Amino acid sequence: MQMRLVIMLRMSKRLKPIVIQGGMGAAVSDWRLAKAVSMAGQLGVVSGTALDVILVRRLQMGDPGGHLRRALGAFPLQDISQRILDQYFIEGGKPANVPFKSKPILSQKLSRQMQDLLVLGNFVEVYLAKENHNGIVGINLLEKIQSPTLASLYGAMLAGVDYVLMGAGIPRAIPGFLDQLSQHAPVSMKLDVQGAMRDDNFETTFDPGFYELKTKGDLHRPDFLAIVSFATLASVLAKKATGKVNGFIVEGHTAGGHNAPPRSKKQELTLDGQPIYSDRDIPDIKAIKDLGLPFWLAGGYAHPSQVTRALEMGASGVQVGTAFAFCEESGFDDVLKTQALALIRNGDARVFTDPKASPTGFPFKVMQLPGSLSDADSFENRKRICDLGYLRHAYRKEDGKLGWRCPAEPEKQFLAKGGSKEEIAGRQCICNALTANIGMGQSLVDGDCELPLVTAGDDFSLIKHLLGEDKRSYNVQDVLGYLLSQSIPAHRQPNIEAVSADHS
Repeated sequence: MQMRLVIMLRMSKRLKPIVIQGGMGAAVSDWRLAKAVSMAGQLGVVSGTALDVILVRRLQMGDPGGHLRRALGAFPLQDISQRILDQYFIEGGKPANVPFKSKPILSQKLSRQMQDLLVLGNFVEVYLAKENHNGIVGINLLEKIQSPTLASLYGAMLAGVDYVLMGAGIPRAIPGFLDQLSQHAPVSMKLDVQGAMRDDNFETTFDPGFYELKTKGDLHRPDFLAIVSFATLASVLAKKATGKVNGFIVEGHTAGGHNAPPRSKKQELTLDGQPIYSDRDIPDIKAIKDLGLPFWLAGGYAHPSQVTRALEMGASGVQVGTAFAFCEESGFDDVLKTQALALIRNGDARVFTDPKASPTGFPFKVMQLPGSLSDADSFENRKRICDLGYLRHAYRKEDGKLGWRCPAEPEKQFLAKGGSKEEIAGRQCICNALTANIGMGQSLVDGDCELPLVTAGDDFSLIKHLLGEDKRSYNVQDVLGYLLSQSIPAHRQPNIEAVSADHS
């Protein structure tokens, strides 16, 4: 590993970051990307999605560089770390055609092993992102993926995470959980259950007491930023959340990943099948500003003039995702990244806002890439399977017990669980696709491998600018240097500092 001097823009601790890097996919926003952004003085964010499966698959790939083993060595309970290493680590990595060893699937009541994997997976990612520097690091979670949330938050907090970002739902209870978990207190989360009756009480629980770490003192309570699309939701969270909401990321419908559905009751589609958004879907920035909390604008703000405009509107800054997703430090598979950048450079990149692809029911932006599940033939030829289960829906069975189903699982199974054929049409297995996006797709018994499904925002102009006519790649410093190239208000000027850091 080599030490090199990096010139960074380090913000004073009294100031909010101007740029928040989006928490994308499953380990697209991995620890390397978040660390690079954080070391440059802005808010680097790791994705908290599926970090348990990512941990065990990285270990089975041999943990190149030993980074995971180094982070596991820093976990305060070495018997747990060693147990996971003994079970999953393969020296030199497994053969490419050998399937990854499975892990427990998520459920209402997590097994101790599942709990440990979630705590460790989130601890490792945040620890590595924060290692050997003083920058700030956040973690992004989806409210719709509920059962792993509590253990994931605790693992990230054990590693000293500075911010928690959450969208794709109404995360009203999360601030209170952060308060409780900072004191190692047991917590219970009410699950969203389809068909639940008024008297039903479906909860998932997590007790940090199992880890016996309370004697080491309270944990740092990270700031909580809610990702919202409308002022009404921001107002509800500001006034009725169970604990303090520290700010908002206001995301427009041009941002990548999951989008809020259009507010129109008609839910009309374009001729090619994309949701139609209108003026009703433009966030009321003044109303959000009047709440008196910091906010960042996302979706179409990846340009120096837009950063300045956001600050002039009273925002603390902007969140940018797509430009970071395809930079050198991101976790995207290199072949996929090269393919996507070639399309962007040549002006051939296309993003389709698919109203059906995601099992969540939220519109999902899909980049059209040959050989991925965006190709109709590839989608039709994939054998349906649900072996990861992050986007399964909880539902009430006829006997009153809790069940799980996913509209992307095998049709016969879904229908047997009370699902409808209408729910199945066009659904993609996002879980397996996201792991394929980062080179960790499962090997199948027929010799094939799970295919990727790449998401991106509508705007590629920043990437095109950075690539020019001859470059094949760009890095975090290129993105931030361009975004912050216009004048920043004097009270927001960062301090420029030269630091020596291990950036390998």
